[in-house]
Amino acid sequence: MKRRDACGSFAKRLGMNSRRRVVITGMGVISPLGDSVAEFWDNIVQGRSGIGPLTLFDPSQYASRIAGECSNFDPSKWLESKLIKRIDRFGQFALAAADQAVRQSGLDFAKSDPYRIAVIIGSGIGGINELQQQHRRLIDKGPSRISAFTIPKLMVNAASGNISIHYGTRGLSTAVATACASATNAMGDALRCIQRDEADIIITGGSEAAVVEISVAAFSAMHALSVRNEDPPAASRPFDRDRDGFVISEGAGIFLFEELEHAQKRGATILAEVLGYGVSADGSHIAQPDENGMSASKAMQSCVQDAGLAPDAIDYINAHGTSTPLGDIAETQAIKRTFGNHAHQLVVSSTKSMVGHLLGASGGVELAATVMAIQDGIVHPTINLDTPDPDCDLDYVPNVAREMKVRCAMSNSFGFGGHNASIIVGNLR
Repeated sequence: MKRRDACGSFAKRLGMNSRRRVVITGMGVISPLGDSVAEFWDNIVQGRSGIGPLTLFDPSQYASRIAGECSNFDPSKWLESKLIKRIDRFGQFALAAADQAVRQSGLDFAKSDPYRIAVIIGSGIGGINELQQQHRRLIDKGPSRISAFTIPKLMVNAASGNISIHYGTRGLSTAVATACASATNAMGDALRCIQRDEADIIITGGSEAAVVEISVAAFSAMHALSVRNEDPPAASRPFDRDRDGFVISEGAGIFLFEELEHAQKRGATILAEVLGYGVSADGSHIAQPDENGMSASKAMQSCVQDAGLAPDAIDYINAHGTSTPLGDIAETQAIKRTFGNHAHQLVVSSTKSMVGHLLGASGGVELAATVMAIQDGIVHPTINLDTPDPDCDLDYVPNVAREMKVRCAMSNSFGFGGHNASIIVGNLR
């Protein structure tokens, strides 16, 4: 298989010549470091942390009392008050980020065939806040006091359904729930749908709002969360020897994926091309990764092959990089298995070091960072990488951003259940 020159225009693919090309024409982000792509990007390039004391509920009895909260999020900027009451926080995040992506894309829905527009949104847990609130009401006040909006607010497909309703799309509308791989699986599905001529435009990505009592308690019971409560900004420390777990966070990353010629005909600005997608399953444990990284490596290998690239065409990897003891080693091993000698030439960094782990939304927010790296020629740092773990021996861009030309970049997402997903984006040539 021939390498695409400088990650540019499609070289002839082996058996792939008829696939339609897919580009990104809009992005939106809601995150602990800002409610726009520009604010989020500026903060992570500066190496700022969005992790702080947990305030959404009283955490005094919890082992982990820190989180990445979207503290400045105001749903009224995007939604009418009546609608706010009918949509869970994760759905509000998704609609707000979708609005940003659509506005940036310049898409006029009135001039588009609604049956050629799809919505595919990932979420690991969906409206868990609504579920928790209504369960309390059931116990305290009885079944007659349960809200009629309970199911429409808590269902995982509420984000995709509300986006479809908001814009009047009539094509595929679906949800993906593969834990922390949800957003990347959703975007991979979107890529394939457009390639197969099942849609021209897809609103896709992920959203999550799981910083609630039951989630924090449950993850704490698994000993998955950091308990560095006295120093929240330093708690998420991927690939560092002293990491002790991930920091739970919330937010959304949403994109407008579009078929290349469709985007060009309407004069859209193209931010990046979506080049490849790969998946695999560990098939070994419901929560722990394959410590040798074999299956995660298979997802990465498949992604590179799907993009029609040689491994050394990849310049940068936005790592899953959760700050868990096992996960960071497994991902390092997987990168080495995939890229061989080139692994030590790659630049790798973890967005989660600054925003924490957005669970099912993480892949969406991280792909936004990956696209911006290509756009601006800057790779954001992995902060808190003060004492590198000897078993994590790649170039993780410790603490300070780096200017470099990024032609092609990969973003990894791995989820409980053994779900592995990788996606590659690059410059359009």
